[in-house]
Amino acid sequence: MSDIMLEGLRNPTVAEKAGPFFSDVVKDSGELLHSIHLTGSALTEDYDRKTSDINSVIVLKQMDLGFLEALAPKGRRYRKSSIASPLIMTPEYIQNSLDVFPIEFLNLRLCHHTVYGDHIFADIAIKREDLRLQCEREIRVKLIGLRQGYLSSMGEPDKLAEGFTSSITGYIPLLRGLIELTGTEPPLPSHEVIDVLSRSISVDCSVFMEVLNAKKAGFGKTALDTIFERYYKATEQVGKVVDDIKV
Repeated sequence: MSDIMLEGLRNPTVAEKAGPFFSDVVKDSGELLHSIHLTGSALTEDYDRKTSDINSVIVLKQMDLGFLEALAPKGRRYRKSSIASPLIMTPEYIQNSLDVFPIEFLNLRLCHHTVYGDHIFADIAIKREDLRLQCEREIRVKLIGLRQGYLSSMGEPDKLAEGFTSSITGYIPLLRGLIELTGTEPPLPSHEVIDVLSRSISVDCSVFMEVLNAKKAGFGKTALDTIFERYYKATEQVGKVVDDIKV
């Protein structure tokens, strides 16, 4: 356990839950292991010890299917501690994927804690043109998702509300990417992301905050059709902002 660096985490529960898993990985991987990194809500104030998963990235020096076969059976045991299946990467994969997944790697750069090995995500360079292109693509995908979600809810309020609250989590990494494009350092907590975005672009983003808050408190008697209209319109307007960004 001496090689595992979990000191100073914002949420001590994360260290308690994840420490044994990371120790197992280090013990079983030998020379194959490059590094291990915590990421996601486990590092922010969004973390809820009762409901939040603990996400991580394991970087191998080279891909090895035997490692995956050895790791897979541990899933059931550690799932009880809310340990999500880790992402498995190699340094070569990371370098070759920065142009394809700039939003994901930007968020890894912003929100990670190196548990073991090299700090590979600290200095990765994201090209502005790649980031803008993926932001544009993701906005269009979300607009399609909102339309399809509205139709598939068949007018049932519970299904519509569930669709809103499940979708907002996926907005946060995208909105961090947009904030980065405006030249501002993106914050980590979800509420701060929406607040900073509201001050960075000329779009009313208040509906994003309402949906985020509804994840815990629900929508109450709010008219969900009205929420949908505002949610869709705000997403559409954010897309227009992205379209107008010059790179």
